[in-house]
Amino acid sequence: MSNDLRILVCFGTRPEAIKMAPVCYALKKEGLDFKVCVTAQHREMLDQVLQFFDIIPDFDLNLMQTNQSLNQLSARIIMAMDAVLKREHFDMVLVHGDTTTSVMVALSAFQNGIKVGHVEAGLRTYIKQAPFPEEMNRQLTGRLADFHFAPTQRAQQNLLNEHILPSQIYLVGNTIIDALHIAKSKIDNGFLTPTIRVLKEKLDFKKKIILVTGHRRENFGSKFDHICQALLNLAQRDDVCLVFPVHLNPKVSNPAFAALGDHPNIKLIEPLDYASMVWLLNQAALVISDSGGIQEEAPTFNVPVLVTREVTERPEGLDTGCSILVGSSVEKIINYANMFLDDTKKRTILKNPYGDGTASAQIVQRLKALVK
Repeated sequence: MSNDLRILVCFGTRPEAIKMAPVCYALKKEGLDFKVCVTAQHREMLDQVLQFFDIIPDFDLNLMQTNQSLNQLSARIIMAMDAVLKREHFDMVLVHGDTTTSVMVALSAFQNGIKVGHVEAGLRTYIKQAPFPEEMNRQLTGRLADFHFAPTQRAQQNLLNEHILPSQIYLVGNTIIDALHIAKSKIDNGFLTPTIRVLKEKLDFKKKIILVTGHRRENFGSKFDHICQALLNLAQRDDVCLVFPVHLNPKVSNPAFAALGDHPNIKLIEPLDYASMVWLLNQAALVISDSGGIQEEAPTFNVPVLVTREVTERPEGLDTGCSILVGSSVEKIINYANMFLDDTKKRTILKNPYGDGTASAQIVQRLKALVK
């Protein structure tokens, strides 16, 4: 690596932006030469996060199109990134996690002879279709990467098992915890979105708040119907209020409103911006979700998660009792939800297994060490 290491930070979706924002903060703090490129694989949801963290991209590829296939998006990312990487010289490209943006940007960098750093490296289920397409995106990005920033010991071991050189793997924690600390600090210091103000007025905080999310392709159809059936059962309790920010995908929104829209203890609301979601998570007694990120965030607020998936690439939460796999089983969702709601001792989480809020600083220190 040269003495003037030039880094391009690339991301395209809301979750990536949340997890890469603290890395950008740390790069800026340490005075490293970097630029930000967004593919805008997701547009509106991405822009909300950029605004919250005050990040202005140097390159905005604006590649979101209605109903484009994964292959169409992949091809467009490759072509657009090729132009960026030929326009300016970069020594390293940093990508995050498991999106189409991550793997296609990594491939483009590799084919242009540029080193790749993979943030949140090593998460695995080893089941190609679960989650789809994220599992294969992770594995392919892992093969392309030169530097692997692993969030947990389990992720680190996965990479070692795949014969990645130990000298290329850095155990740093998950940057989502860094982002959560930044967001919580802003909110604690008076930052309130219009949505937070509305929720404060409309929700009954004398009741236990159950935060629900759902968007995974694997749950579309009958599995999602079963999850809704369990939610309806839980809503019969007088002491709960279920708050469900409904994903815009009609395969989620249509059955959700059809099954849950008329119950007084269920609040179906529009998707939340990041700050509002952090605020609501901090109010919750329980989360029922198929989200990966929320499995990592909830332990910081001592909130257990019922994971409505058959397998998770974040087993550390299962090991420590922060989360429980329930799939789409009506019986499991109801039984475990009632257990957590009725016994507050079950909700005691001593430590977030995904990090302590220093991951971004550790990543940047590793990058600084690469400058010879």
